[in-house]
Amino acid sequence: MAGHSHWAGIKHKKGRADKQRSKIFSKLSREITVAAKLGDKDPDMNPRLRTAIQAAKHANMPKDNILRAISKSEISGEKNYESLRYEGFGPSNTALIIETLTDNKNRSASSIRTILQKNGGRLGETGSTTHMFSNCGVIHIEKNKINEEEIFEITINAGAKDCIILDNIYEILTEKEDFYKIKMELEKKIETLHYSSIEWRPINFIDLAKDKSEKFIEVLTALEELDDVQKIFTNANIKNLQ
Repeated sequence: MAGHSHWAGIKHKKGRADKQRSKIFSKLSREITVAAKLGDKDPDMNPRLRTAIQAAKHANMPKDNILRAISKSEISGEKNYESLRYEGFGPSNTALIIETLTDNKNRSASSIRTILQKNGGRLGETGSTTHMFSNCGVIHIEKNKINEEEIFEITINAGAKDCIILDNIYEILTEKEDFYKIKMELEKKIETLHYSSIEWRPINFIDLAKDKSEKFIEVLTALEELDDVQKIFTNANIKNLQ
């Protein structure tokens, strides 16, 4: 999962569907297990778990896989994962924020550092790139689920930062701290949200030409192959390669 970024749509067109599907399921399962371990096993009582399950369903993960991931949280010998964020720079001095769930932070740091250094990038210190991004909640709702007047009323009353009308969806932006509260308010009216997550959104983008876009996608794909990596956010604006 690369977060909700410009390159995600391009990447998915590049094939290797089965392998990619298995990798995505593995990352989603890990998030479900950690969310269930840290909170209530009932998704209605655990907003993080509910969001993780919704993401899994959106990716068409089978119900058995979801239940198995929740059950893993009860096994005492199961690995203990911690959420760690790495910051760094890719080719063309693009900024990266890489979120991981890992049971070995030295392995994660080493693997990420190696990929970046091989491609002209580098791992940065804490705070080296986060100042280039805004950490916020993002919720997408399909337009056919609710009318414009209602969505604006709910989001304003719930305390959202903004509600933007895009092609087929409403995009609601929230403060990170208000994300789950506002999401719950929307779920009272709409059973299934199209997308919801806490993201790092770039304040400004770096435009990449086609050749540099191709190189950058290779780096992002290599990072995504790492089991520990959950989400990647970047300020690169990638040129459509088609």
